[in-house]
Amino acid sequence: MTRVARRRATRGRRPLILVLPAVCGLIFLVLPMVGLLLRTPWRSLPERLTSAEVGEALRLSLVCATSATVVCLVLGIPLAWLLARGDLPGVGLVRALVTVPLVLPPVVGGVALLLVLGRRGIVGRHLEEWFGFSLPFTTPGVIVAEAFVAMPFLVISVEGALRSADPRFEEAAATLGASRWLTFRRVTLPSVMPGVVAGAVLCWARALGEFGATITFAGSFPGTTTTMPLAVYLALETDPEDAIVLSIVLLAVSVAVLAALRDRWTKGTL
Repeated sequence: MTRVARRRATRGRRPLILVLPAVCGLIFLVLPMVGLLLRTPWRSLPERLTSAEVGEALRLSLVCATSATVVCLVLGIPLAWLLARGDLPGVGLVRALVTVPLVLPPVVGGVALLLVLGRRGIVGRHLEEWFGFSLPFTTPGVIVAEAFVAMPFLVISVEGALRSADPRFEEAAATLGASRWLTFRRVTLPSVMPGVVAGAVLCWARALGEFGATITFAGSFPGTTTTMPLAVYLALETDPEDAIVLSIVLLAVSVAVLAALRDRWTKGTL
């Protein structure tokens, strides 16, 4: 008996009680995207994509998402290392706090940022008094909001890669006299680079699609804080076809991210 025949014999007939809900679930997830594609104004798509409003929102989204990803890389990689290798007391509690933005409603995150970094916030009031600098309703405020909601994706991915990496290479470097910083730069970081890249891509995609925390903390000012998700929301009230075009761009980005990470998803390495 061939391998394929043995596999079919082992699996047997698919039970209808599982197939029907599975098909319904697939339709439930795919149908809205199909509807979006069917209602897309394909003939005027190039013209709408090159319009000033769409171009401005796209440019701002790309700049803010990329900047937020850089912030997450600078802060998130050391945080992931601390969770995985730092022998931190109460590491379970720290990990829970790090992952809170994953389950926290984005609007609540925006309110929390406003209470801390707003003009009357715990930290924000001192930023304005000492440096004359205010984050809310500015482009840097968008970057901060996006970094807040996106960083857990990077931290989880990098921490998982660090925990699955072979520690013997680091131990060998230590026995050769390498410092912990040198070992991290030359041994640890290169060994977990696939996890870093995957986490950065997920982080960037999450930042690009952020809405709730952004509109709460940074508002919606064209050219300053109106990113693509905010532009979609505003366009629904004035020009639904523009909203569809912007949604198609975000859908294309999401599909591209999933395609880039397909091997890691299927192998379960994220």
